Amino acid sequence: MTLESLEPGRTSRISAIDWDALPTADAKRMRALGFDTGVEVRMAHHGVFGGRDPVAVSIGRMTVALRKSQASAISLELDA
Repeated sequence: MTLESLEPGRTSRISAIDWDALPTADAKRMRALGFDTGVEVRMAHHGVFGGRDPVAVSIGRMTVALRKSQASAISLELDA
């Protein structure tokens, strides 16, 4: 499962990030914001228009907006 498919209000832990799939500037920004394996994230909400882009993700005490293309590079642990 990837981050863009996480339902609003659900929480999961990042299992992997495909840094090579992201533009260098995006990867640098996401690392600076704390995105890394093992970090817990919560989907705050999806965009309201057709593509449901962007998504708002809570990480730590902040909420970050990501494009779906960025969120799709983030793999999450599956529920046990």
